[in-house]
Amino acid sequence: MPQREATWRSLPGDFLHDQKDLWTFPLRLARGKYLLPTAIVVAGTVGLIYADPHAAKYFRNNAKTWDPFTDVFDPMITTGEVIALPASLLTAGYIRHDTREVNTAILAAEAYGDSVVINLAIKAATRRQRPSDVPPGGTFEDTRFNGGKSPLHGSSFPSGHSTAVWSVATVVAERYRHRGKPWIPVLCYTMATAISFSRIADSAHFPSDVWLGSSLGYTIAKYQTLRPR
Repeated sequence: MPQREATWRSLPGDFLHDQKDLWTFPLRLARGKYLLPTAIVVAGTVGLIYADPHAAKYFRNNAKTWDPFTDVFDPMITTGEVIALPASLLTAGYIRHDTREVNTAILAAEAYGDSVVINLAIKAATRRQRPSDVPPGGTFEDTRFNGGKSPLHGSSFPSGHSTAVWSVATVVAERYRHRGKPWIPVLCYTMATAISFSRIADSAHFPSDVWLGSSLGYTIAKYQTLRPR
């Protein structure tokens, strides 16, 4: 499938075009489009919501076991890694006069913007309490509509880190999938998986938070941002 290109000049218009398509997605769904992938994401989210309390309890009780892993994927470190990937491509593209690398970095930024808007909207609507905010001895059952009032802090569902890393990783992976560098998609998706899992192991998110966040980042990047205009 041919891939689209992007420039700094086209970015604002492209972003608005993407947001229009994303917010009108339910209309296309009502007409019978994208039913199977939507069903997979919804079923996975619902199933994991039932498993969330058990997973959260396990990672709280075994926090020291996972400390070496979560220390490597500290939230600030992972945020830096997500930013560094498109930033490195952008810098290398300008130095080497490689238009494709520059366009890939721009598309990664667009994919992140496309997905983070949806992510924050869901956070604001659900205001789910994070596992780490549940006091010792408390229950992980009643966490929905119990988090912070701000969608930027304290709202767990879905995971912002997962959305960010999967949106950026998917753009880079898909753009270089068929260019004689098969290790790039493997590296990108491995990084995205490790960062996403670290959010569960660190008790920052429930599994359903990470599943939905990852699904948003991947599907929006692949089927909206990268879709040919």
